[in-house]
Amino acid sequence: MYPKNALRAATALALLTATGAMAETITIATVNNGDMIRMQGLAEDFTSQNPDIQLEWVTLEENVLRQRVTQDIAANGGQFDVMTIGMYETPIWAAQGWLEPLDNLGDDYDTDDILPAMRAGLSYEDQLYAAPFYGESSMVMYRTDLMEQAGLEMPEAPTWEFIAEAAEAMTDKDNEIYGVCLRGKAGWGENMAFITTVANSFGARWFNEDWEPQLDSPEWAEAVTFYNDLIQNYGPPGASNNGFNENLALFQQGKCGMWIDATVAASFVTNPNDSTVADSVGFALAPDAGKGKRANWLWAWALAVPAGSDATDAAKTFIAWATSKDYLALVAENEGWANVPPGSRTSLYENETYLEEAPFAQMTLDSIQAADPNQPTVDPVPYVGVQYVAIPEWAGIGTSAGQEFSAMVAGQQTPEEALSKAQALVADEMEAAGY
Repeated sequence: MYPKNALRAATALALLTATGAMAETITIATVNNGDMIRMQGLAEDFTSQNPDIQLEWVTLEENVLRQRVTQDIAANGGQFDVMTIGMYETPIWAAQGWLEPLDNLGDDYDTDDILPAMRAGLSYEDQLYAAPFYGESSMVMYRTDLMEQAGLEMPEAPTWEFIAEAAEAMTDKDNEIYGVCLRGKAGWGENMAFITTVANSFGARWFNEDWEPQLDSPEWAEAVTFYNDLIQNYGPPGASNNGFNENLALFQQGKCGMWIDATVAASFVTNPNDSTVADSVGFALAPDAGKGKRANWLWAWALAVPAGSDATDAAKTFIAWATSKDYLALVAENEGWANVPPGSRTSLYENETYLEEAPFAQMTLDSIQAADPNQPTVDPVPYVGVQYVAIPEWAGIGTSAGQEFSAMVAGQQTPEEALSKAQALVADEMEAAGY
């Protein structure tokens, strides 16, 4: 927890003593990315307004967070009062009765202001079950100076062919500059999020309309081979260990010519306090392979209340604060409008100051609106989800397949071997699940 201002703390203590009340503690499980860490730093604003609620933070790496909260909620463990989850978990867990509906976040909360794509993905049967802290798609972030030195110009809507050409031209391994940085760390929300979008753009799909796994298809082979070649030829060493945070650090240090990843990273790569290349970053839509689907995903890190919480009202009070318009204004006041959590509210993209101060704002919105979770692939599929398959079995399938593809990036097996193993394990899992 962050230390409170002494005066505010004394005032809160006096209030509690006078009323004879005991402060209620809520435990918040969250991910260790920049926006969430910033929220913790600003939490004094919440506790000063709500002296009867104390905050306890459990901040975890993405894969660990997913494992911990999944285990806890499935067992009704009650460790957490607020969980940071996403679009994959929310409707599945809501259907199981594992989440509290968020139907009373206050008169001024303005649920209707949440971007339609985010609200739809975080709802079940038209009821909101998680509130978006920020929303994202994926896009190309690139060094404008290196692109110019290479004699190339990034299109607003590039192809994978251009990305490969530019990656080769910008790579200078003697000076530790790598043409492209991509996720290689195993995890259904790490490397498999990215690889699945690449596969979508190459015409691949996880399952056909009869729920038969398709990882032995030519489209998957083309997509995964292309991805692996990009990393092996133009990526940094140790890429099999690199997820979002690791690639963010590499880009901020000037070691990536291009980085294709979450749109939420834009404020961190353009912040001169954090990024050595802040003044030379450009943005483009996620690439395609000429088949009508771009490799951009749709996601929200959102806050939800597990049904096992014994502090439901306090948890909802916190969520209403952290995902409100007022919170965006609080971040803007302390950090500038360019650093507010993006992708959650329509009003943010109607704010002229934000559009002026955040050069990535329109590209972020365009990328979010280009993603279609209901039709994520070239050919029809029986599932919903762009970078994941919205079935309970996906977490296990994606995690296991992610390990095979990470081993491929580490040079331990070929794309063909990785795909063969992934096909077999997915087929076994789906048969066991009764598909």
